[in-house]
Amino acid sequence: QVQLVESGGGLVQAGGSLRLSCAASGRSVGTNVMGWFRQAPGKERDFVARISWSSTNYADSVKGRFTISRDNAKNTVYLQMNSLKPEDTAIYYCAANVVPTAVGGRSTYSAAYWGQGTQVTVSS
Repeated sequence: QVQLVESGGGLVQAGGSLRLSCAASGRSVGTNVMGWFRQAPGKERDFVARISWSSTNYADSVKGRFTISRDNAKNTVYLQMNSLKPEDTAIYYCAANVVPTAVGGRSTYSAAYWGQGTQVTVSS
């Protein structure tokens, strides 16, 4: 059974930083493609970032501001978020087995396993 538990969300002012953590059990973060997604109120869940054994990918909206990383020894994935903007406000979900897909002709990513989410609120 795969369990993903997020932590680190909270309220921050615009321009500030937060680091999200995702502790995994039942699945090794070192041998699986892990990722982060987010869902803002009234919107669909969107891809944010993913990390494989050899590369990282980011949504255009977070490139240069967010960094995904992992600690294999702790079986934990992180999302360092800098220069936060009010539009980054959302519930952030950790995901495992993140793979490319297409929705309505648009390239995106999907995942097989999800955490329960952690709220990030950025005030202006």
